[in-house]
Amino acid sequence: MRGPHNIWRLVRTGATLERTGAMNVVLDAFEAPAPVRFLARTLALPFKFLGYKGDPNLPAATRALTALGPAYIKFGQVLSTRPDVVGEDMALQLRILQDKLPPFDIETAKASVEKELGAPIDTIFSEFSEPVAAASIAQVHRARLAHTGEDVAVKVLRPGVERAFRKDVDAFYLAARMVELFSPGSRRLRPMDVIEHFDGVVRGELDLRLESSAASEFAHNTKDDSGFDLPQIKWDYSGRRVMTLTWAEGVPMGDNAAIDAAGHDRVELSERILALFLQHALRDGYFHGDMHQGNLKVAPNGDIIALDFGIMGHIDEYTRRVYAEILYGFIRKDYKRVAEVHFEAGYVPADKDIDEFARALRAVGEPIFGMDASRISMARLLSYLFEVTERFGMETRTELILLQRTMVVVEGVARSLNPQMNIWQVAAPVVTDYISKSIGPKAVVSDLARTARVLSRFGPRLPALVEAALIRQAETHEPARRPFRRWLALSAVGGAASATALIMLVEALT
Repeated sequence: MRGPHNIWRLVRTGATLERTGAMNVVLDAFEAPAPVRFLARTLALPFKFLGYKGDPNLPAATRALTALGPAYIKFGQVLSTRPDVVGEDMALQLRILQDKLPPFDIETAKASVEKELGAPIDTIFSEFSEPVAAASIAQVHRARLAHTGEDVAVKVLRPGVERAFRKDVDAFYLAARMVELFSPGSRRLRPMDVIEHFDGVVRGELDLRLESSAASEFAHNTKDDSGFDLPQIKWDYSGRRVMTLTWAEGVPMGDNAAIDAAGHDRVELSERILALFLQHALRDGYFHGDMHQGNLKVAPNGDIIALDFGIMGHIDEYTRRVYAEILYGFIRKDYKRVAEVHFEAGYVPADKDIDEFARALRAVGEPIFGMDASRISMARLLSYLFEVTERFGMETRTELILLQRTMVVVEGVARSLNPQMNIWQVAAPVVTDYISKSIGPKAVVSDLARTARVLSRFGPRLPALVEAALIRQAETHEPARRPFRRWLALSAVGGAASATALIMLVEALT
């Protein structure tokens, strides 16, 4: 599927932007320089007639993205949270993409539910409404369970969405290959890895069983988080193409007028949403990866309710510590430590000068910290960091792509609630608390305990494993090592015993 025939898809992308009138809108939003504008228009104009027409009742950019398909819609959803990047007008237009796309008909939805759950819909639900929200991959209906009378939300995948998304992603793969071929300098950004990461993440959205599992794990991790709530999964009424959850009543996060009318404090909400995201990413290593306004509500009691768990991010503990130390270093303006962390993690090639890198990081941080609160931006920081890391040959870290993207989205949501929010003041206590727990003496003891547990589990097998490895080595080396082999096998037994003792000691200390 990833052959040259996908050039047709890329051609139609440019043609669609031109035909719908979105080309100039997009170029203006990103403040594209004159040469880029000239090249884009020159390449797209001759093929304008090949572009999709889209819905003429929609604004130009929204019209183009909805016509192009689900992957493009996902991109538009991200931009809808960034008025500081694309402007207030375009961000407002793109919010339609979050949950107000044209729905498919209710009879098709009912047929999909019946096929997935294996029973007539009237025996499952006593009520089943018209769509209440429609996004790029699925739509939601409000329903009532027949045997309990409980109000629920029923999420149903769009017909044929898997094939449509596959077409989009195939074209993205071709675009990434072309970038690597014609722009060797971009290879450090690993565009193919980036697209593979994006592909893998969204594939999970196309199987609602995986989304149900993600929601369950997320609920377990966050059950004690004050001011945060999640709907409960109804496993008996969920499958690959259908997911049923308890109904979540609340005001849409993107409706500031409704939030104000309900008496909620938007300043407090803006700070809480950012702090919660950082807690989930650093404390749990498992976070909501699609936290735009369409996936968030404010409950009558003021709780933030998260919806749609198709895209969840996971980062291992080591990467969390690296990310936290980088943020912590910027918060404290300790640019030398930020540089050291980059080198220690292998993010920057070892042959580069660490002091020069630290000075470059200072040039990133100082101008931002000198700004007033309304202009301090994570998007701006990431943009500046991109320029610096390009100079020092840093490759794209695919494991951080979703984290960075979600950080930018969450910041956009928070700023839509409170444009004056200072992200560093909100982030500082969360990051500091994580640093104190994950890098202090107690963390060292905990790390030793986990290491010892692993060693103890392999204890009975260590002598045989070492013996087998040394036998293989002896086949290609002198036989004089055999006494040493026996000594090493005995040492392995002693090491396992020491590991067991260490576990008992650590557990006593903790």
